[in-house]
Amino acid sequence: MQTVIPLFPQFTALDGIGPYEVLQRIPDIDVTFIGHERGVVRSDNGMLGIEVDGTFEEFPTPDLIVFPGGRGTRALMTDDRVLDWVRSAHQSTTFTTSVCTGSLVLAAAGLLDGLTATTHWGALDVLSAHGATPTGTRVVEHLDQRLITAAGVSSGIDMALRLVEIMFDRVAAEASQLMIEYDPQPPFDAGSTAKASEAVVARVIEYAQHRA
Repeated sequence: MQTVIPLFPQFTALDGIGPYEVLQRIPDIDVTFIGHERGVVRSDNGMLGIEVDGTFEEFPTPDLIVFPGGRGTRALMTDDRVLDWVRSAHQSTTFTTSVCTGSLVLAAAGLLDGLTATTHWGALDVLSAHGATPTGTRVVEHLDQRLITAAGVSSGIDMALRLVEIMFDRVAAEASQLMIEYDPQPPFDAGSTAKASEAVVARVIEYAQHRA
């Protein structure tokens, strides 16, 4: 099963690497990082670089797309090369999926028109402006449309595990979960805006502005 994870300048690392770690554990799945051109692409803070091994044009009909998010997705929303590839590739994918603000690219390509979808909580309003109905649900499935969107960053791991269950079976998904020892027991319970205090939300905004 040919799986592609598009990378672009200022992508969020875990958006792509989380699903990669889940999916590449399954022997029948081959994962390739693709982009505008081959070479190293750096993440949203510039600290991490990942090698792109193929271009969009070299992978016109992948079985599975996992589109990560990050600040760089805003530029992609008006990038006709990327949007045309998304529209064309989706016609034959088994599933087209996104993590975090990767769903903004799917929305800009018209794939989410009239559908519920999710993204990072800080970008839900952008989804609605591009034809989707935003929801804070962690993973949103439209299996008949072959579309799955995941919320912010870490939710991509949950989405990828669900993908493995759908495409193979539950035992395969649980085996992948065990291989990466994904057994979350966080020391804090502030992983959503419904749970975080005002002080925590304010600190998130402060850190985001510092990185901008």
